Amino acid sequence: MDKETEERIIALETKLAYMEDFVNQLQEVSVEQGKTIELLRTENKMMSQKIRDLSDAIEGDVPNRKPPHY
Repeated sequence: MDKETEERIIALETKLAYMEDFVNQLQEVSVEQGKTIELLRTENKMMSQKIRDLSDAIEGDVPNRKPPHY
């Protein structure tokens, strides 16, 4: 094999190694973001339920409330 071909193969192998490392880093970030999104969804559901509960609890305490059709 001539020297030029060998250098090109080495350059390609080097680029491939960097790309494999980059893809692995992207995968780790993606997994972490997925976990964060799931946590935020859970917290959002809990907060929505608490707001509904609070709204239901104070519903009777509001005097002279307009009917829903206004």
